[in-house]
Amino acid sequence: MKAKLLILGCGSSVGVPRIDGVWGNCKKNNKKNIRSRSSAIIIKGTNYILIDTSPDLKYQLLSNKIKNISSVILTHEHADQTNGLFELRPIFWRHKKKINIYGDTHTIKLINKRHDYLFKKTGSYPPIFKSNIIKSKFSLGESNEKVFFKSIKVRHGKINSLAYIFEKTAYISDTNDLSIIKMDEFKNLKYLIIDCLKFKKHPSHFTLKESLLVHQKLKPKKTILTNLNHDLDYNYLIKILPRDVVPAYDGLKISL
Repeated sequence: MKAKLLILGCGSSVGVPRIDGVWGNCKKNNKKNIRSRSSAIIIKGTNYILIDTSPDLKYQLLSNKIKNISSVILTHEHADQTNGLFELRPIFWRHKKKINIYGDTHTIKLINKRHDYLFKKTGSYPPIFKSNIIKSKFSLGESNEKVFFKSIKVRHGKINSLAYIFEKTAYISDTNDLSIIKMDEFKNLKYLIIDCLKFKKHPSHFTLKESLLVHQKLKPKKTILTNLNHDLDYNYLIKILPRDVVPAYDGLKISL
C-alpha cells in the first residue's frame, strides 16, 4: 500500500501573515502565501501519523477533513511544534483510546510537565496521550499500513531536533545543521523536505542559500522547502529555484 504525505502547515513560528497583519514580501492575493505553523501528516490506509502539533492544528485538520490520528511524532519541544497538543482531545473522545505520542527524552519530559493534564488524570479529565521515548529505528501501524522510520538528531540552534526518514523521504523542518550533507542516511532520497526560513542568516534555521547547498550536496529527486517566513514570496521562489526544488504550501500532497 502506498503512503502519502500532506503538508498541513509550512510557516515559521509566527506564520504568514503574522498576528499583527504583517505580510512582509508575501503577496496577499496568493493563497499559497497563507502559511500556518509547520506540521505534516503521513497517511497510509487508515494509519494517520501526525508530525508535530502546530498551534494551528484544529484549523489544519478541519481544512483537510482529517478526523482520526493514529499516533504523533514530535521533532522537538518548541511551542510552534507542541502547543496544538490540546486540540487532539476530541480525537480521544471520539475513539476512546489514548493516542501514542513519540519524542526524544528531553521533549517528552518537557511536554509531560507543560501539559500534565494531557498525560495524567487531573480532576474529571482523563489523560489522552501515552508518551513514548523514540528509538533510532521504529515502525508505526499494522501489516501493510505500517510505516518504517529512522530518527536522526540534528542541531537546531542551541537544542537538538529530530529529523525523520520514511518511505524514501526525509522531513527536517527545524535545523541549521549543515553536517547533514555528510550523512549517508540522507542520500538517495525521493523527497527532502527541509527548513528554509529566510534570506538572512539565522541562529537556528537554514537560510535559502543553505537549503540549496544541502539540496546540491544530497541530490534528492526533489527538495521541498518548509518553515518559510514572510521574507519568501511563493511566486518569487518559483521563479528563482531550480526545477527540482519547490516551496511548500499549506495543503500540499505528496505521493510517497
